[in-house]
Amino acid sequence: MKLNIALLAGDGIGPEIIHEAVKISNAIAQKFTHEINWISGLTGAAAIDAVGDPYPEDTHSICLEADAVLFGAIGLPRFDNDPLAKVRPEEGLLRMRKKLGLYANVRPTFTFPSLIDKSPLKKERIKGTDLVFIRELTGGIYFGEKGRRNNGNIAYDTCTYSRDEIIRLARKGFELAMTRSKRLCCVDKANVMESSRLWRETVQNLEIEYPEVEVSYELVDAVAMRLVQWPNKYDVLITENLFGDILTDEASVISGSMGLMPSASLGNENALYEPIHGSFPQATGKNIANPIATILSAAMMFEMSFNLTKEGKLIREVVNKSLKRGIVTEDLSDGEKSYTTSEVGDFLVKEILNK
Repeated sequence: MKLNIALLAGDGIGPEIIHEAVKISNAIAQKFTHEINWISGLTGAAAIDAVGDPYPEDTHSICLEADAVLFGAIGLPRFDNDPLAKVRPEEGLLRMRKKLGLYANVRPTFTFPSLIDKSPLKKERIKGTDLVFIRELTGGIYFGEKGRRNNGNIAYDTCTYSRDEIIRLARKGFELAMTRSKRLCCVDKANVMESSRLWRETVQNLEIEYPEVEVSYELVDAVAMRLVQWPNKYDVLITENLFGDILTDEASVISGSMGLMPSASLGNENALYEPIHGSFPQATGKNIANPIATILSAAMMFEMSFNLTKEGKLIREVVNKSLKRGIVTEDLSDGEKSYTTSEVGDFLVKEILNK
């Protein structure tokens, strides 16, 4: 199979972790006789420095023409620390999601048997955790009306959702639940927010179309608490943009490191795959960043965009082998021997080709 993949390395550790994901993907292509055509594009701070735009039109065209997009990370402290910056790297990510129609962010959280003691939570609470958040990505407070008034002393951000936006996201959740344990949790703040009441009402109206799915409704603050009490009780959760942003970062530490969890951002025509972590600029160029989340994102790409399930399964198998053997970067080493970013990638490539 010929695979046309847009490659957006981004900022900070983005180029380093993307390099390892490309190595592993090329090894998979060699193993299963696929042909990958990588097309690179600029985004984030790198694009601002080059052309003054965090998501240039050339990059958008590359993404539109590709079968899938593999993305690294966005952001640098020099923008974070400048409240007067006229353009920011993160604007590129938001614009990319909107222009590509990537409305559903699929973020799994699961545990690795060999890393069960790395989690900050007790192992009896997290054992068996295998949940998936589907976060709405192109609506809500991040895209609503915003501004300042009263000489800049009052600021506002508006959370706005339409019923259609909720329906298309909720259907993704119901459909995923049907392939798993047929349990779906809608996370909202319906006791306070009108937009959340629309979410709850809309999902309730969809229940009749999916009679096999058991649906629960929980307030976001309760879910935040229960994620650390018994995350293994959840399966598929759907929620709006801001709540999903916060809850998925909370859930990510259950596995033991943010460097482990992959994600996919899906639309009706386009799909993007990326690690859940940020650009980690302090580690840039040091060859210490954990590439596993990006590599597992590539596994999701093979499975979800190309229906290549054997390829995705093999990537996960060799990742589990590396974790079990302690072939890990310093974030997982607990002061014991650690391996560089590239050494982890080299180990995985060797294991794939020797299978």
